[in-house]
Amino acid sequence: MLNQSVKFTAGANPEFIRTLRSRVGKYFEENKISKYGNREMVIKTIVMLSLLFVPWALVSFAGITNPWIVIGLYAFMSIGTAGVGFSIMHDACHGSYSKYPWVNKVLSYTMNLVGGNARNWKIQHNVLHHSFTNVEGMDEDIAPPAWLLRFSPHAKRYWIHRAQHLYGWFLYALETLMWCTTKDFTGLAKYKREGLLKKEDGPFALLVTKTAIWKAVYFGYILVIPLIFSSVSWWVIVIGFVVMHLITGLLIALVFQAAHVMPEMEYPLPDDEGNLENNWAVHQILTTTNFAPKSRVFGWFIGGLNFQIEHHLFPNICHIHYRKISNIVRKTAKEYGLPYQSKENFMQAVAAHARMLRDLG
Repeated sequence: MLNQSVKFTAGANPEFIRTLRSRVGKYFEENKISKYGNREMVIKTIVMLSLLFVPWALVSFAGITNPWIVIGLYAFMSIGTAGVGFSIMHDACHGSYSKYPWVNKVLSYTMNLVGGNARNWKIQHNVLHHSFTNVEGMDEDIAPPAWLLRFSPHAKRYWIHRAQHLYGWFLYALETLMWCTTKDFTGLAKYKREGLLKKEDGPFALLVTKTAIWKAVYFGYILVIPLIFSSVSWWVIVIGFVVMHLITGLLIALVFQAAHVMPEMEYPLPDDEGNLENNWAVHQILTTTNFAPKSRVFGWFIGGLNFQIEHHLFPNICHIHYRKISNIVRKTAKEYGLPYQSKENFMQAVAAHARMLRDLG
């Protein structure tokens, strides 16, 4: 149950975020660059959308008869689907893609275009996760909808969790299949109960209707059109669709879980009055880790989310700038005696996450 009375305190190092914001702001001012996206983001947007829709067009209209090629193209579409989420939707939903709000709003709907729902994502991710990272009862990212996984030391432990480091990967792979089918509808109902839906969103029935329409659009182009126009049997299309989501789900889950559900991370609890020990910025430092900071290709693909610390401290800055400002963040954190956790590569981060799953189980 969401506890809306939870709040941050001044805590230790209240000057940290003011100093950091001043230094990062000075970086953009001195280099005369915008904190938003630039030509690189436009090129990346075109590439990611192409990685999704070019294979889709080949499956649907190229007359391919080899089942393995069709399934392979769907598997390739997982790269485009994840890339759209990592590199386009994510920044747009945070309002950091463009200085023009309408551009961010339009591009946020790429989330709907790959099976999700931008409205729900902004509540789950922007409001709950970014505000109360790793806080039990507030951060939905450590509260999986099923009891099969345990992501927090404060969550109830069941006997099956002893094996979650073995079966958890399969559940991760199912994540986007849940997103495109049931998760957004159950999420809307949950957010209504918890008072997180705004009046400007419109009546609840209208939100449900809009969500259903977007789902129909998604399944219409990703499944129905290929089923009608492709030259292969229907079961090949269905298998390809499932394979695409299994790969996408695993990719997305690993990137996000490896940033917070880690051995070095803290899981703060509020006191009896709902107060958390630290201020918001220090809280983000203590609950977030980076990984693979030197990997430019990997970082490009996942939308700079290997710099999760920078993203959590500056979600209003486009991810193409994270690498540059990371030196400022790391040095400032050290100056204030704060940790700056970072894994050398992604596989090291995944291995640490696996150990954390085992320990939590």
